[in-house]
This record gives sequence, structure tokens and C-alpha cells, in this order.
Amino acid sequence: MDQREAIERAIFDLLAQRGARKTICPSEAARRVRPADWRPLMEATRRVATDLADAGRLEVTQRGQVVDPRKAKGPIRLRLAER
Repeated sequence: MDQREAIERAIFDLLAQRGARKTICPSEAARRVRPADWRPLMEATRRVATDLADAGRLEVTQRGQVVDPRKAKGPIRLRLAER
């Protein structure tokens, strides 16, 4: 499994554990993929989250509001997209 797949799997596993309409921080997914050295994964994790949001699989939020991850400054949260 490559890094991108590992990040995507971590995001969806964490969201499944959290429950419907709950959110995770991207750092939680990075920590799951590489617990001892997760900080270098943050850019890749945000990029994967952006791609998943573009595909309609995730929503990226700030203060509970859906935002464009490309324009979001500061902390973001991830949740499953409503279908």
C-alpha cells in the first residue's frame, strides 16, 4: 500500500469509528499512518483530503462550516460527505 492509500484508509477508518456527521483532524490520520514521525505527512494528508472533497466523498470544515480546502487557512476538520 502506498502512502496515499494509507492516508485515505486512515481517514475513512477514523471517520467510521467516530460515527455519523462527526469529524476528525487531518493530524489524526497522519498519526495513524506514521505515529512516530507524523508531521511531515500533514501536507500530503491535506492534499488527499482535498482530492476526496473534490470527489464528493468528504467535506472539509472550519468552525462547523464547509469550506474550500484550497482557501482554508488554519485548522480544518474532515467529515464524510452527505449523500
